[in-house]
Amino acid sequence: MVEHTGETKNERLTRNVSELLQELRVAQAGVQILFGFLLTVVFTDEFHEASGFEKAVHLTAVLLTVCSTVLLTAPAAWHRLLFRTGNRERILTVGNRSVLAGLACLAAAITTTVALIAKVVYGPIAMTILGVVSAVLFVVMWFVVPKKIDRNGD
Repeated sequence: MVEHTGETKNERLTRNVSELLQELRVAQAGVQILFGFLLTVVFTDEFHEASGFEKAVHLTAVLLTVCSTVLLTAPAAWHRLLFRTGNRERILTVGNRSVLAGLACLAAAITTTVALIAKVVYGPIAMTILGVVSAVLFVVMWFVVPKKIDRNGD
C-alpha cells in the first residue's frame, strides 16, 4: 500500500530505520566525549584526594554514561542482528523507546558531571545551582520544546 508520501510501507520503514541510525550517530559523539573525559579523571592525582561524596558522584556519572551508551547503541545492534527478519517496525518502536531512555541517561550524566565540576571548583551551592540549571535546560530543550512543536503542528 502506498501512503500519502508516495512511499510504500517498506520504503517508509527503511527510511525511518536509516534516520534513527543517523540520529544515533549524533548522540553517540556526545556520549563518547563525556565517557572519555570521565575515564581520564580517575587517573589524576586530584581525583585520589577527592572526597567519598565526589567519587560517588563521579561513579554515578560514569554509570549513567554507560547506560546511555548501551541504550543508544542497542538499536544499531538490533538492526544489524535482525535486519533480515522483517521486524523493522518492531525495531523502530522498541528502538525509539531505547533512544529516548538513552537520551535521558545522557542528560542525567552530563548534568551530574557539570554538578560535580561545580562542586569541586566552587562548592556545594554551585553544585546545586548548576546541576538544577543543567537539568532544566535538558528537560526544556529535549522534551518540552518538542511537545510544543508537535502541538503547534496540528
